[in-house]
Amino acid sequence: MTLPQAIAQQDGFATQQLHAGERRDAAVNPRATPIYLTAGFVLDDFDHASELFSTGEGFSYTRVGNPTAEAVERRVAALEGGTEALLVGSGQAAVAITMLGLLQAGQHIVSASSIYEGTRGLFLDNLTRFGIETDFVDDANDPQAWERLIRPTTRALFAESIPNPKNDIFDIAAIAAVAHAHGIPLVIDSTLATPYLVRPIEHGADIVIHSASKFLAGHGAVLGGLIVDSGRFDAERSGELFPHFVERSRLGGPGFVERAGGNARITYLREIMALRFGPTPSPLNAFLINQGIETLSLRVERQSQNALGVARWLEQQPEIHSVDYSGLESNPFHALAQRYLPDGQGSVFSFTLRGGIDAARAFVNAVEVFTHMTHLGDVRSLILHPGTTSHNLRTDDELSQSGIWPGTLRVSIGIEDLADLIRDLERGLAGVRAGTP
Repeated sequence: MTLPQAIAQQDGFATQQLHAGERRDAAVNPRATPIYLTAGFVLDDFDHASELFSTGEGFSYTRVGNPTAEAVERRVAALEGGTEALLVGSGQAAVAITMLGLLQAGQHIVSASSIYEGTRGLFLDNLTRFGIETDFVDDANDPQAWERLIRPTTRALFAESIPNPKNDIFDIAAIAAVAHAHGIPLVIDSTLATPYLVRPIEHGADIVIHSASKFLAGHGAVLGGLIVDSGRFDAERSGELFPHFVERSRLGGPGFVERAGGNARITYLREIMALRFGPTPSPLNAFLINQGIETLSLRVERQSQNALGVARWLEQQPEIHSVDYSGLESNPFHALAQRYLPDGQGSVFSFTLRGGIDAARAFVNAVEVFTHMTHLGDVRSLILHPGTTSHNLRTDDELSQSGIWPGTLRVSIGIEDLADLIRDLERGLAGVRAGTP
């Protein structure tokens, strides 16, 4: 089987999201990627088995690799401008596998404070049990703030390209320069941006993570996570910091740098971390994610347009205290958004009602088109109150430092007609007015 030759580096995003990473089998040649729903694969003969286990080339067991999953990996690597990608069972698994693959006991992470609460909990509650510490940067776009927190034991900088829920755009290139000055990788969770809006590797990021459950799949039906590597691991610069990528194997065989060169990181994550920790995605989920990616640009373009329309309307309403959307000219991150996200500023953002938590409750209970649930990136519009749900483990001081107030609501805008979304938001404001003395 060979990859189609027509898909070249210069092909456009929409072409690549349909065709990149495909395999063609002359005997069968299906148009859609098949679902290889199998635990294992038949080995040709004794010598083939030995060669496969020695080189890792080919398929033996779905926990190691699966053709359906590989199709997703190749496609997303192409869209992100990375060299290789790894599909795992969820976005949270992608973060955990990456960080545990980079760090060991006694080492340290510097992270933006405005990150997904599940990741923040992983850093604070779980990795600390393994002797891995994390410091958080409040002003994520201040290079000096990152520089001050870096220690000799720091092995990763972590941030989100579009943080949740504030839509406060991250200056990737500025902080990548800080990371690279110390020979450590910048890891970007780019779930809310998707490769259609921004490709962090082009701006200096080393590893990009996605919760494929969100925009890549698009329909809220499956779970999945992706890790994409830039392929730029520099053994001369960073080998002493990451000896497990450089050293020879336990049995004296070649190390990961010797075998994979600049892809040493992602090869280690695939062959050691994912294989042994086992966050294996279902081939059925891989198939559905791949199907979703085929319409990614169409959905994200429409969602971003709707989000800007909604944000502009909300900004004009007297019941609204503030709207945190970087697409608005009034937003402090607008210039940065135009630089990194000229094709749209995403569709997840927050706004704050003047009436506090009572107004938020009345608003959520009044809307009908917006679905009240904890998810993002769906084709349907979603709404949530972060302070009592996704961010309920933060103290009042931590919430206020993050700009999350009692009246703050988060929305993930879908592909419905904009007029219907605004009509539903007006229904929510009517509920607020009816409940306000």
